[in-house]
Amino acid sequence: MSHNRISLLSPGAFHNISSLRYLDLSSNKLQVVGKYHFQDLPVLEVLLLYNNRLTRVESNTIMGLGNLRKVYLSLNQITDFPFFSIRKHSHPNLVTLDLSSNRLFRLPMDDIVVLPVAVQKGLFLHNNSLECDCSMYRMFWHWEQKGYPSVKDYKDDYKCLMYGEPQISINFLRSSHFFENCTIGKMISLISPKADKVVYEGEQVRLDCTGTLNGEDLSYSWIIPHQENISQLIQNGTLRLNQDGSLDILAAQSIDSGVYQCTAVDNARMINESREVNLTVVAQRSTEEPFYTGYTTLLGCVVTLVLILMYLYLTPCRCGCCKPPPPSPAISTFGEDRCTLASIFAAPSTDRLKNKTQSDRHVVFLEPLMTGKNGHPKAAFDVEQPTIEWDT
Repeated sequence: MSHNRISLLSPGAFHNISSLRYLDLSSNKLQVVGKYHFQDLPVLEVLLLYNNRLTRVESNTIMGLGNLRKVYLSLNQITDFPFFSIRKHSHPNLVTLDLSSNRLFRLPMDDIVVLPVAVQKGLFLHNNSLECDCSMYRMFWHWEQKGYPSVKDYKDDYKCLMYGEPQISINFLRSSHFFENCTIGKMISLISPKADKVVYEGEQVRLDCTGTLNGEDLSYSWIIPHQENISQLIQNGTLRLNQDGSLDILAAQSIDSGVYQCTAVDNARMINESREVNLTVVAQRSTEEPFYTGYTTLLGCVVTLVLILMYLYLTPCRCGCCKPPPPSPAISTFGEDRCTLASIFAAPSTDRLKNKTQSDRHVVFLEPLMTGKNGHPKAAFDVEQPTIEWDT
């Protein structure tokens, strides 16, 4: 498909050829490439995109292409490339990444220095107008000393712009005197985001030292709070340093709270990376059962419901042993039993209902005004003595 006038790739253009291993799209007019272009090519090994008009390579363009070995993107107009998307676990077979003859200016050094060594050896960045600075020069100087082909074979084609001015372009690998003030042997330092961890007293906790660095030749060191001797704590069993650099606290105590700093060093690539973990140890959780307000409320509702049902449906026994009190006009005139509260729930007899009807009309309270003769209102203040009858 090379040497055509292809300017746009539609999504799913390669869904019928998922077993394709070699794809040549060079010498076309492509301007942008993204993941949706190559997501149907999981076994792709070689991708040729050189000599197009590419200005941007999206961050997920080569994600998911785990079999990829070689990518050629030279002779384009690329100003930025997602180096962070390439890691040893994601692209274990990648050995060639050609970005030469583009428009790269400021390189993301933190992403490039942690690339797998195999990718660094095959990373071609010559014929780009790079920015002159010490970190850029130091990286290429180390690559030259190690004999990486990407630098050794194109030493005369690496140029940078002094002060960012296009008119002042120098071959920095041939003009080392411009970088006399740079500390060449200095190790490149990276800083990982700070992490927070909260544990309870007595629990075992593991503090990881994982970052962007990976490899078997890494060495690890820890700085622990309160300036304690970590070697002594490891010997007496308080701490344990694992092979992957992680630190175990076997039984965390409140005194262990503080900031722990781990440093991973890759001497082969002259890189170190630091990571801080802020550990907080809180009091042990209570072993008693927690007090749940919801359960208490539910229990109260059940008890209340039971009492209401008892009140409505459980008829109390009649109080036949109670003696009637002496009649008194000052006492209530309702003609009811005054035995106990239980008598309230007893069914009244017919005679009592009749007497109650009569007595209810004569109470100690004032009755409403009644209309007298000739339409004049007449107040009823007469109170009759109620007649109290007792069942025999």
